[in-house]
Amino acid sequence: MEDRRVIHEITPLMGKDVLYIADRQKKEFTYPIHNHEVYELNFVEHARGVRRIVGDSSEVIDDYDLVLITSPDLEHVWEQHECTSENIREITIQFDFIMTEDNFFGRNPFLSIRKMMNEARKGLCFPLSAIMKVYSLLDTLSTITDGFYAVQRFLTILYELSKCEGARTLASSSYAKVAVEDDSRRVLKVKNYINKNYRDELRLPVLADIAGMSPSAFSRFFKLHTGRNLSDYIIDIRLGYAARMLVDTARSISEICFACGFNNLSNFNRIFKKKKGSSPSEFRENYRKKRVIV
Repeated sequence: MEDRRVIHEITPLMGKDVLYIADRQKKEFTYPIHNHEVYELNFVEHARGVRRIVGDSSEVIDDYDLVLITSPDLEHVWEQHECTSENIREITIQFDFIMTEDNFFGRNPFLSIRKMMNEARKGLCFPLSAIMKVYSLLDTLSTITDGFYAVQRFLTILYELSKCEGARTLASSSYAKVAVEDDSRRVLKVKNYINKNYRDELRLPVLADIAGMSPSAFSRFFKLHTGRNLSDYIIDIRLGYAARMLVDTARSISEICFACGFNNLSNFNRIFKKKKGSSPSEFRENYRKKRVIV
């Protein structure tokens, strides 16, 4: 079907536009994987079985899905996959608010939104509880014809989402080209070291020494602080870089394997497929045949 209502007909945003809102009823997803300069909040309902790809994250969604993306380099797409619904609704909101410390949005009332926007550089997926909290606001957003009130409503949506718990990032920091962050100085030092030396062998005693702790104590500390085993974290960082190379370069899979710190090609292929849901060659092919930049 045609769009139910679009506030601004031009996309991506141009000139002095603030919001582009498209509220659509559709039977299938056909748009290719893409990225764009403007930020995007995308809501989908009645689309169980659709595959959502954001960077190197690939997941099959349930009936409701809400994702915020604030990076111009992060590819994303919603693919039909196993969805059989003929009553899919998609609300796409594109916007370009410059939220820096030295402008209006740098003031205290916008602190939680700025933090959320920073996290969304990797793609931020919201839980059902958050979606239900803003559903009524999203549901009628496209019917607001006054631009000021539309922006006011949208800022309220962003604020409510920023106060919700349970949102999770999708793409790995290494794939999304996002600097690592952490509340713990010890953990951050180690993460930065891993990020700079992921191509090399990373030994627990060396990493523990950077943190000023014994190996056993640091392993427990890292798991307690991040919720992840150190070895799993290192693998995910390497896979993120590998996925980015698969998309951005013509290097062979073997070259990428060793360039990212894996010392065994078959092991690399096995881990990649287990973590990403496809082999390295399938991952590259899926991106290359569908990729577009707008």
